[in-house]
Amino acid sequence: MVSAVFHSPLEAAASQAPAPAGARPVAPAPAVVAAPAPEPRTRTPVDLRAFWMRVLPPLAGFGLLLLIWELVAMKSTTGFPTPLATWQQALTVFSDPFYSKGPNDQGVGWNVLSSLQRVALGFGLAALVGIPAGFAIGRFEFLARMFNPLISLMRPVSPLAWLPIGLLVFKGANPAAIWTIFICSIWPMVINTAVGVQRVPSDYMNVAKVLNLSEWKILTKILFPAVLPYMLTGVRLAVGTAWLVIVAAEMLTGGVGIGFWVWDEWNNLNVANIIIAIFVIGIVGLVLEFALIKLATAFTFEEVKS
Repeated sequence: MVSAVFHSPLEAAASQAPAPAGARPVAPAPAVVAAPAPEPRTRTPVDLRAFWMRVLPPLAGFGLLLLIWELVAMKSTTGFPTPLATWQQALTVFSDPFYSKGPNDQGVGWNVLSSLQRVALGFGLAALVGIPAGFAIGRFEFLARMFNPLISLMRPVSPLAWLPIGLLVFKGANPAAIWTIFICSIWPMVINTAVGVQRVPSDYMNVAKVLNLSEWKILTKILFPAVLPYMLTGVRLAVGTAWLVIVAAEMLTGGVGIGFWVWDEWNNLNVANIIIAIFVIGIVGLVLEFALIKLATAFTFEEVKS
């Protein structure tokens, strides 16, 4: 906005009067221009309905769980612990989670770490074998026709059915548990990787033929980037299955581990610690699942997400 500047008649007459001889002409003063007024900042309205729709349903779900839990504890005649008693016991358990009083008496922290170590070993071996096998099966039709019947036969078998084979072959509980993790983790990675290779657009392979690319170039420059989202989905499914299986395997094999801790607390009739272990198993599995979902989402293309 331009503001008007008013002058008095005397000033106007003085300005029109001739300048004295020898005096330098004086330039007229520039017009004063006011700065534009800043636009008022508009605050983004808070969508309270969306906020409460994100917060209230989980709270209602946990509240319903606690209510059912409390009713079961009130009606129980076998000393089923209440939520409050379990919470107090959890404070005691987690006050020193890494104590060690012998091989059969260790804190919950050591048991969780031992289970995660077994899962990491079995899962790592499965990834070393399953991912390359999935690439080969998806790439070559002969291998696909050769191994598809075997995979279809072995995949539905319960992972714990492989545990006695591991005990017989490896003569030890720990390698048998790792073997069980390996055999249950390998199938999701093989299947998802092979499916990803088979879904690579044929145009990509035609370009590779025209350019006469080597098999290594095809694998590293075409197949691997395109198959990565499928491969990470197989990895996520394999980790979830491995964490489910290790608890049952440790119940049967013994030793240090969250599964053995559950079984040992059952033998001691400590139901509160069993419930605590259930929540620990669920939280650890949820963290693993969430981390791998984020990893898979970061490498997933938009057309694959949809």
